[in-house]
Amino acid sequence: MAAKDLYHEQVRNALIKDGWTVTHDPLSLKWNNADAFIDLAAEKVLIAEKGSSKIAVEVKSFIGVSKMRNLYEALGQFVLYRAALADFEPERELFLALRQESFQLLFATPAGEKLRAREQIKLIVFNEDSQEIVEWIPPLTT
Repeated sequence: MAAKDLYHEQVRNALIKDGWTVTHDPLSLKWNNADAFIDLAAEKVLIAEKGSSKIAVEVKSFIGVSKMRNLYEALGQFVLYRAALADFEPERELFLALRQESFQLLFATPAGEKLRAREQIKLIVFNEDSQEIVEWIPPLTT
C-alpha cells in the first residue's frame, strides 16, 4: 500500500466537515491484476433525492521539486483510478483533491483549464489550515 499524502488527514477532515462519511481509507481496487489504492472513499446521504452520492478522492500535495513531474504522476494515477472505478464501482465519482495554492498554479491557468476539460478532471480544492473544502470543481466541457 502506498504512503499517505502529506495532506491526507486534512482532506479527510474537510470531507467530514462537509457532511461526508468516509467509508474507505484507502479504497482498494484491482486493475489489470494489480492492486490500486485510492486515498479515500466517502458517501453522503442526499435527503432530497432519497439516495446517496459516492465519491473516491485522490489527495495530492504537489510539493515536489518539479510541479510538472507532480502533475504528470497525479494525472497518471487519476486516469488509471478512473478506469478501475468504471469497471468495479461505476456509481462512484473520482476527484483529485489539492490545496488552493496548487489549484491556482496548475489548474486555474488557461493551460490548466484546457487540461481539465480534455481529461474531464473533477477537483476538490481545500484549505490545509482550516481543513475545509473551498470549492468543488466539475470538469470543464470542451
